[in-house]
Amino acid sequence: MTLKFYWYPKCGTCRKAKKWLDERDVSYQEIHIVETPPNREEIEEMYKNSGQELKKFFNTSGQKYRSLGLKDRVKEATEEELLDLLASDGMLIKRPIVTDGNKVTIGFKEEDFNNTWI
Repeated sequence: MTLKFYWYPKCGTCRKAKKWLDERDVSYQEIHIVETPPNREEIEEMYKNSGQELKKFFNTSGQKYRSLGLKDRVKEATEEELLDLLASDGMLIKRPIVTDGNKVTIGFKEEDFNNTWI
């Protein structure tokens, strides 16, 4: 199955992940996370498949996250509110996100990619 690779081309971490995938001839579908962000249902499915906390899906170093003052809101928000927030703007989502429909990686750590996508 072809992986879905949600990325932002100006993101250095995303470019490293793309290079890693390309060097290993891993087949993937490139999806610009801002132009075509995952919808709420896709985010929820990735969240449940990832085994991670929902907070890990937020791009906490992004301008949008800071400008909306989400640091404190994320701590108190319900899962439903967090999913709605993530679905509202691709810039709020940590990237890259790679999924095959079952497994999910958030961000890029070479060790995680080695363990998950090879």
